[in-house]
Amino acid sequence: MKRRILGGTGISVSEFALGTMMLGAMGNTDRDESVRMIHEALDAGINLVDTADVYSGGESEEIVGRALAGRRDDVVLATKFSYPLGPDPDRRGGSRRWIMRAVEDSLRRLGTDHLDLYQLHRADPVTDIDETLSALSDLVRAGKVLAIGSSVFPPELIVEAQWTADRRGHQRFRTEQPPYSILLRGIEAAVLPTAQRYGMGVLTFGPLSSGWLSGRADPTAGQRVALGPRTFDLTVPANRTKLDAVEQLSKLASEAGLPLTHLATAFVRAHPAVTSVIIGPRTPGHLHDLLAGADVELSADVLDRIDEIVPPGVNLNQDDIYYSPPALADKRLRRR
Repeated sequence: MKRRILGGTGISVSEFALGTMMLGAMGNTDRDESVRMIHEALDAGINLVDTADVYSGGESEEIVGRALAGRRDDVVLATKFSYPLGPDPDRRGGSRRWIMRAVEDSLRRLGTDHLDLYQLHRADPVTDIDETLSALSDLVRAGKVLAIGSSVFPPELIVEAQWTADRRGHQRFRTEQPPYSILLRGIEAAVLPTAQRYGMGVLTFGPLSSGWLSGRADPTAGQRVALGPRTFDLTVPANRTKLDAVEQLSKLASEAGLPLTHLATAFVRAHPAVTSVIIGPRTPGHLHDLLAGADVELSADVLDRIDEIVPPGVNLNQDDIYYSPPALADKRLRRR
């Protein structure tokens, strides 16, 4: 599998990364099978494994830790923090207090003494980014974390974080992890150019758009429907638009002699700002299919035809981002 350099870190990572959100109670509950899937991904050339403390309440990290026993030095290990872990409001976010606790818990579950990449899972609107970067910088100096990154940051927050790191002498975010697929192209307008401007590595997730581009007969039925019903409800006009696009993309993939999944992942890999595409298989069959498309490259003609179906910079359904800015999500911030 081909490698690319992760931003300015000098770390070489595979063009596919293994995402583990679906390993554990949230997806595949067979721990032994999940471990075998991780081993198969590593044997196929994937060297970047991405998880998060919130996935299955920490179970995903435990599975990853078990799978990496004896192979840790060969893997670029990434995890994330900030989503709530229980009702206590101090067990979440980007405060120094929580970061210092969260990293120790992740290290214990993963069975390692350091993380190659530690990512702020979502921006924390109530914590000064200076506070967050200060705490993360201390972890880098202590050797517990080698590089830090953000996830689903809008361009203005990417700039603010970079500016703060520069002015305050902190470690800066070296990576950004946004959602990106043929059906969700909004990051092409500003997020990807901003990441490029700051020399950040980009680890995209959701290339199959939560199963819409999986090639199954009914893309509105599947494991993830319960996780985001508004992204599958066909009474929502945006989802009917997605369904129409999927039908056109399926036809295009067939004409190109490709499974739809390979068309979808190759499209994301084709963007020059993208370092690695995170795939998140739930079963061995899903993994085998995705690995088979690791070397597919799309012609300029096919990419142009994709642009005709879903124009550059367009999100067919904004809800697919699974994130709303606090200024929009919390009505208390809009009303006196």
